[in-house]
Amino acid sequence: MNPAVRTFLAEPAVADPPKRVWRDWVLLAVIVVSAVPEAILRDDLVWPGLALVSCIGVAVSVLWRRTYPLAMMAVAFSTATALGIAGAVAGTETTPGLYSMAMVLVLPYALTRWASGRHIAIGAVIMFFTWVIGITVDPGNVGDAIGGLTVLLLPAAIGGMIRYRGTSRSRELEEVKLREREQLARELHDTVAHHVSAIVIQAQAGRALSETRPETAADVLAVIEAEASRTLDEMRGMVGALRRDTDAELAPQQGIADIPRLSTSAPSGLTVDVDLTGDLSTIEPVVDAAVYRIAQESVTNAVRHASKATRVDILVATSPDCVQLTVVDDGEPNGAPGIGGYGLIGMAERAKLLGGTLDAGRAPDGGWRISAELPRRRVTP
Repeated sequence: MNPAVRTFLAEPAVADPPKRVWRDWVLLAVIVVSAVPEAILRDDLVWPGLALVSCIGVAVSVLWRRTYPLAMMAVAFSTATALGIAGAVAGTETTPGLYSMAMVLVLPYALTRWASGRHIAIGAVIMFFTWVIGITVDPGNVGDAIGGLTVLLLPAAIGGMIRYRGTSRSRELEEVKLREREQLARELHDTVAHHVSAIVIQAQAGRALSETRPETAADVLAVIEAEASRTLDEMRGMVGALRRDTDAELAPQQGIADIPRLSTSAPSGLTVDVDLTGDLSTIEPVVDAAVYRIAQESVTNAVRHASKATRVDILVATSPDCVQLTVVDDGEPNGAPGIGGYGLIGMAERAKLLGGTLDAGRAPDGGWRISAELPRRRVTP
């Protein structure tokens, strides 16, 4: 089964049920305002008082349609069915209900939008049962009953589609974050592996020269070599499961010092100006690499999503505690970076994992602006 479909049918449907919003109160007010004049002015109602009370009682269900969609649907459909049966028993040829009770159409939407898969199945049974009773009570209007069922299924289908899209979107966002975590783990591993490998080489050289040194120094170097080799093997085994492609390259990752190279790789017609200020020598390697990756992704976004962009300004400023990165382009954002793209999500996730923050939006003078602030040494969130 498709993973999104499996998630769609999962229990529960929403881990944190949506809260009541002002639109629910507006909908309730509209129903009540419509029902009262209808109950007073219509002359074909058998029990106008009962019809009005029933309609208002059912209308209140919209306030809990998000948190208890199945229960509210059961209440509304049971009330409508009871009115239909009462009218049939009384032998009246006029309807005992109000047209305002058409608001029950929002409940099938709420059911497929927020309920669990099991509750959706139960709600479908309730709708079918209500439809069967309607045909039984009034067998002469089978065509109208079929049309009514179609009308009920339409909002249910819309709710299901919106829910499916939301579920798919959530899965895609999680996959983007997972890939970013994997990339960060790879860079952390590769950087540490480079330095640990250097320790191993230095320890081996120390052992080779130990004949001219005190014996205690040789013993210490042997311990360093053993511990460094063990650390390297353990880290490779721990992070290796996160890799999907190649093995680690024991070479330094690109960092802030490599950001000026982005100007040489920019397409013709786009000028990339880089300004690096402050002390860049004591930044932790994983933070150093993260700043470079964010700058690189920001330039890529400018190339792909900023129409008419001719210039990208990159400013890296450091303080004793943090590194600040600002990337601004002079293009016209077409909405893709902030609405549908995943590049910003990945950058924000990377900054968050390192204990920093990232903001993106339209620049005051036009164009697109990305600002990130990372600690000089990573902070576990």
